[in-house]
Amino acid sequence: MLFPSSVARPETVEKLNNKTFRAAAEAGPNDILKLYNSRGNMVNISPRLPENTQDTRYKLEVVAAHCNGTPIADLLGFDSCSIDHRLHNLERRVYSDSELPSIVGELKYKVEGFRQKLEGVEHLSWLGLFKDMSCGTSLQPFWDKTRSLRRTEEQNRRVLEKFMKMCQVQVTDEVRMYLRKPTFDNWQWDESEMLILLRQMYIDLGFISKYNIEIPVLNQWLYEVFKNYNQVPFHNFKHCFMVAQMMYGLVWLIGLANYLDDLDVFTLITSAICHDLDHPGYNNAYQINARTELAIRYNDISPLENHHCAVAFEILERRHCNFMRNMSKENYKKVREGIIRCILATDMAKHNEIVNSFKTATPIYDFTNKDHKSMLMMILMKVSDISNEARPMDVAEPWLDCLLQEFFNQSDMEKLEGLPVAPFMDREKVSKSSSQIGFIKFVLLPLFEALGQLFPIIEDDIIGPVRKALDYYTDMQKALEEEKKRKNSAELAKQNGILNTNQCKV
Repeated sequence: MLFPSSVARPETVEKLNNKTFRAAAEAGPNDILKLYNSRGNMVNISPRLPENTQDTRYKLEVVAAHCNGTPIADLLGFDSCSIDHRLHNLERRVYSDSELPSIVGELKYKVEGFRQKLEGVEHLSWLGLFKDMSCGTSLQPFWDKTRSLRRTEEQNRRVLEKFMKMCQVQVTDEVRMYLRKPTFDNWQWDESEMLILLRQMYIDLGFISKYNIEIPVLNQWLYEVFKNYNQVPFHNFKHCFMVAQMMYGLVWLIGLANYLDDLDVFTLITSAICHDLDHPGYNNAYQINARTELAIRYNDISPLENHHCAVAFEILERRHCNFMRNMSKENYKKVREGIIRCILATDMAKHNEIVNSFKTATPIYDFTNKDHKSMLMMILMKVSDISNEARPMDVAEPWLDCLLQEFFNQSDMEKLEGLPVAPFMDREKVSKSSSQIGFIKFVLLPLFEALGQLFPIIEDDIIGPVRKALDYYTDMQKALEEEKKRKNSAELAKQNGILNTNQCKV
């Protein structure tokens, strides 16, 4: 339809609406019209309608028709009474028969269960934090850092104020000695106190004087690190502290200063503090399967670990946070290389490769060999990262609860998005005991025993508690299986009783 601008005057619009457009569309006076431009966009019929040409024709459509009292079904050629009768019969069968068809009942049960899960699991309010679900899974923002994963400014301010006040107080010798033990209980310390204890590690290891570290800058760096850990169930700032504390404990237990130089120990402590920066609570498998921004950025190669490294050095790029700014360029370069190597080693996809390489080198281990020393640092990092089961059970078990909650959050999300779900993360398939037995047997003990071959001194404090944890969860699993058998037997006896009663009646 061509529309010359000469007729687009206000005094002609009413006539144009009633005659020209309706005539062109062969529409009646009560029909509804819509006008589209050449790009398919709907436009208003108004005096300001721009002039068009042969190449930019308008398209006019009748989108609703007045049928003058004639049923629309008759005009379209089908029997509405017959359809209504069929629907009535179907409704009567579903709602009036003595029982629902089994397949309908099963579907209703599943829908109701899923509805309750959606309403009852708080973390699913995070759906909008990871990507726009309506747009699929590709190239969407990884997560919204301004939403609930982050603490509020008020929460951060309170932690900073308490941290700064405590900086004026001397840490007691009793606390300093306790901080060196693998039995350290994190649950009795808040986040401000943990910042003080992390600072104390650098002080007690002599790093302040060795590397000319300015205390105010160290304080600011620690606070920025704290701010960049998210409020997720497991991979949060408290986990960061526990990994650093175990590393610190190993430094004293093994006497690492006798085997590694000061810069290596500095690198290990700093790597432990930074190793999970900005972790969103969803692992690499999720990133890769969901094709998140991080997975695409890092080509599916350790996306989270690469991100943790990047965030660590982004913080250090800020001069007021760069507590290593007085180091020589050579030392800074060595520390940077070591931190990247240690953090990337925490990707569990590389676990077997790293452990097997270390086992091969152990019989001929040479502390002056650069490659051997790098392997040792990676092993120490890995041991510290997954060391919770080496702690007393009342410290370790709450951490397992946190980890399983994070796993369940991820598997719920994966089910909603139609992504693969790992069995050890599925809340419907895993228990505390079943999750730990295999992990301790095939991951923890081989790793810890490999380190124990080089440093037998860790046997009592590190390896022994892990073996006790395996016994604890094995007993728990046996108890669960026996309880399940008892319930199954009771249910079977009940069913047999009902069956016998019915047979007697017959």
